[in-house]
Amino acid sequence: MLVLDRGPLGAETTAVAAGMLAPVSEADAQERALVRLGLESARRWPAFAAELADVSGIDVGYRESGTLLLARDGDEAEALSRELALREQLGLEAQALPPSQARALEPALAPGLRAALEIPGDHAVDPRLVAAALAVAAERAGVTLRPNTAVARLLAREGRARGLALEDGEEVRASQVVIAAGPWSGVLDGVPQDARVPVRPVKGQLLRLRDPAHDPHAPLLRRVVRYEGGYIVPRGDGRYVLGATSEERGFDTSVTALALHELLRDASELVPGVLELEVEELLAGLRPGTPDNAPVLGASGALPGLCWATGHHRNGVLLAPMTGELLAAVLAGESEGAAEFSPDRFAEVAA
Repeated sequence: MLVLDRGPLGAETTAVAAGMLAPVSEADAQERALVRLGLESARRWPAFAAELADVSGIDVGYRESGTLLLARDGDEAEALSRELALREQLGLEAQALPPSQARALEPALAPGLRAALEIPGDHAVDPRLVAAALAVAAERAGVTLRPNTAVARLLAREGRARGLALEDGEEVRASQVVIAAGPWSGVLDGVPQDARVPVRPVKGQLLRLRDPAHDPHAPLLRRVVRYEGGYIVPRGDGRYVLGATSEERGFDTSVTALALHELLRDASELVPGVLELEVEELLAGLRPGTPDNAPVLGASGALPGLCWATGHHRNGVLLAPMTGELLAAVLAGESEGAAEFSPDRFAEVAA
């Protein structure tokens, strides 16, 4: 098996991801198949993280501290009530908390907090450590990794995928090709029109912050906090990820002052202490979005030998274990994949 990456391994979307494993917080009544997939993948994460650590020697920062959904005013409190009702309808674990109880759990929350929901089943992980661990584990399993190797186009001959042509002119022959290029998946040359999937980039800007006075016994936050306009994800070592915007800007990855101002303003209204943190990085990344917000997983019916693993949008890290399982079964000929996430659901769009 060969893995090609146009840059350093995992240096694009994965490196910018916050790492929330949040099938309950992200649940949408119109996306029930995605909710089920997310819950299945979340259940696999503890064993997946432990196996990665065992094989690679890298702790991927898996944290089970849970999530708080927060409201600043009456309108947001009403929205939280609707969110709670939805999760009860879907049979998902969530609990309404009065502001005083939420502040008892997280003393850094602002006194003006209006309402909160506790989501104990939503966890978090450090995607950069996951990528590093996966690279080590893959190499030890015999996979050849080739970072800094740009692919120019898919090679398709006689009605099936035959390999890849690299930008340096080399051709890599393969009986099966998996396109897992995130937001760039939809623009790879050489894919026949009827086999393409509509993946687009969705820009997200965020900050990585650090507490210079971090006390492991009394951190600024233990849980992920989410609110209208953003989230704060603690890493457990005094670092925090504050994000993220959602912008339809094509492949633009510039960082703007307005976006950072709004992220810090919204966060500080609920957790004033974020303004005392040091800025480590200002980042902008691209999520791979699809028209129905669901991933594209499985074999192409239009072009034998071609498989897809892309379009995960906000759930790429969460869905990593299930994506691996599904694609491994497809490549081994043991499964045709899940119809809800098949690339063939976009066949009419492509045509």
